[in-house]
Amino acid sequence: MIYKIGSRGKVVKQIQEVVGVTADGIFGGQTAEAVIKWQKANGLVGDGLVGPATLEAMDLLDTDLSERTYTTENGLVIHQDFLPRGEYLDGPTKKEYCFLHHTAGWHNPYNVIKSWGGDSRGRIATEFVLGGQSVKGNDDTYDGEMVQCFPEGGYGWHLGKNGSQHIHKHSVGIEICNFGYIKDGKTYAGTKVHESQIVELAQPFRGYKTWHRYSDAQIEATRKWILFIAERDNIDVRDGLQKWIKAEGVKAFDWKEDAYYGRVKGLLTHTNTRKDKTDLFPQQEVIDMILSL
Repeated sequence: MIYKIGSRGKVVKQIQEVVGVTADGIFGGQTAEAVIKWQKANGLVGDGLVGPATLEAMDLLDTDLSERTYTTENGLVIHQDFLPRGEYLDGPTKKEYCFLHHTAGWHNPYNVIKSWGGDSRGRIATEFVLGGQSVKGNDDTYDGEMVQCFPEGGYGWHLGKNGSQHIHKHSVGIEICNFGYIKDGKTYAGTKVHESQIVELAQPFRGYKTWHRYSDAQIEATRKWILFIAERDNIDVRDGLQKWIKAEGVKAFDWKEDAYYGRVKGLLTHTNTRKDKTDLFPQQEVIDMILSL
């Protein structure tokens, strides 16, 4: 992980103690200036970014690896549960696209990551996974819990076949735990869905009107995540999906040729690049959230 202006937490506090500024755990301008001075005095590049080389010089690298939770400047709590090395590709790469997916699976984000690490499909993953509610209505432990499964700057193959392999390397994605379409009150796996988690769309999307509802906690966490990624990776998240929604409503979630070929950057969904996928579907609360960005 790279610590910079906006970072918070225990490691930031220890960095501040090393460079001799007030140790409040918030990486601000004063801390950045002190870090640059410290880096130059210790033969490092004075850029104010505290990555592995600077952490090692500060004797904090082991502490960094042991810190499993951090909070973004806009209040999003992110837990770390990294995949084994070899299950993702090292970066850094410049991120130009921000993709919304859902897992079409259960509600525990840690189990999603575990399955990625144990399958035989290769390095298929998104950097983030967002937990949800159990479709049975009996477990909301992970509802809205955001988990990062490989380091910032890395990437995984998360889009499948599309018109530009450039998109894979230069995009950041989130998998939202959600079963997708609901048929006869059941998921595709045959599990009966609690009535509170069923939403009916005004018109069919990809052939279905009834879907597994994205929870309020998921939508709010996704909003914070989008804004966090926009700032972290300098992506204009008002381009792409938001512009399409303003122009054509729910049709914004359909396949787009320009998205397929990577010609539109910004915020997109998997359905914009694949005709055979159903993530994300146009739940009204999701639409409202995207328009509010």
